[in-house]
Amino acid sequence: MAKRFHLGWFTNFTTDEWNGTFANGGDPWNGQFYVEMAQALERACFDYIMFEDKLAISEIYGGTSEAVLKHALGMVPKGDPAPLAAMIAGKTSRIGIVATLSTLGYPPFLLARLCSTIDSLAEGRFGWNIVTSAENAAAQNFGLDALPPRELRYDMAHEYMDLVYQLFDSWDADAVVRDRETGTYADFTKVRRIDFEGRFFKCRGPLNTVRSPQGIPARIQAGASPKGRDFAAKHADAVVAVNQGVEAMKAFRDDIRARAAALGRDPDSIKVLYLVAPTLAETEAEARAKYARMVEDPTFIELNLCLISSITDIDFKQFDLDQPLPERLTTNGEQGSLDAFQQWGSGKSLRRLVTEASGGLVSSVPLIGTPDSIADRMGEVMEEVGGDGFLITTPHLGVNRRMIVEVTDGLVPALQRRGLMRTEYSGKTLRDNLLAF
Repeated sequence: MAKRFHLGWFTNFTTDEWNGTFANGGDPWNGQFYVEMAQALERACFDYIMFEDKLAISEIYGGTSEAVLKHALGMVPKGDPAPLAAMIAGKTSRIGIVATLSTLGYPPFLLARLCSTIDSLAEGRFGWNIVTSAENAAAQNFGLDALPPRELRYDMAHEYMDLVYQLFDSWDADAVVRDRETGTYADFTKVRRIDFEGRFFKCRGPLNTVRSPQGIPARIQAGASPKGRDFAAKHADAVVAVNQGVEAMKAFRDDIRARAAALGRDPDSIKVLYLVAPTLAETEAEARAKYARMVEDPTFIELNLCLISSITDIDFKQFDLDQPLPERLTTNGEQGSLDAFQQWGSGKSLRRLVTEASGGLVSSVPLIGTPDSIADRMGEVMEEVGGDGFLITTPHLGVNRRMIVEVTDGLVPALQRRGLMRTEYSGKTLRDNLLAF
């Protein structure tokens, strides 16, 4: 029997696809479009919908914010994903909702309280995508002159996690007793101060919220560098991965699982989901033509260069589109994302790198075709890689209703007919559903 895999959707609380042939129209900022999107994904039995986030308006591409604000798709403007997650939770009942929350932007107590609150509102379906932020402009929005060095950011993030775990656990699962006879709501012996004092953080605790259904909300992370992989292996329930080609995908998953085992974790408790951007149509020829129209649009090139520039703090406008990059680029930002994009040593021109990209990142495997042909290919890839699933995304990270329907009413039924995807949820919480297979 075919092995089932997990499916999520990676997007933004942003302008959606506002200027395309099948643009949504209206105003996305009241959140209703994303509520309807999550409801459609829930009907299709997705594990979760995930909202990426950034904390600044980038001026890296061309040294100005002109291009990112002109195109207004993907990177800016953005709404805060935390209240959107709470709104979606109230309008759905089974799908997980993942919000990106940066350790740069939230004091640990505030983040732990926020995550615990949303997880309670979502009845155990909330996930926290853990990021440290990788843009100097974001650091400057929080009173810093520049980001700390990447290695130091990971040291800080590990201590940050130690602290929030203690805050999450500062209420025992049975602390709330609601004893009418004694008039006791919570047993004070089961709610503890933590008195945490580390190298970077200090906190008295405990949380002043009750323990949420998951206790510690599900954790998502996108670790690509060696330090990032160590972090993901220690902390993540699910990993966002971008590895070009089946061999690289398998090597990444094997490496994460080996690191997890070395830390005493069950490797099966971590699910690696690979970013892909399928191009779907009724025939193979139509799908190829649709893809060609997209990547040959000059706006596509500029927009994706804006995205990768914003992610990496490197101005890609300075490079010749029709030549390979002149050197292997490094950054204090997202080095893993940069390496996935630049494919150093491949000899590919910058134009080709961009046309292979989706949302400023490389799609792990090309998926261009009909629902049936793409479903077959996804099954083959998972069989070779060993698991665990895919994160659907779209070019520029913008999305319209047509794209959603193509996946939920076209691709997902094809996957389900092959036994590759669930037809109903088995668990109540996001973590339950991630661990279901």
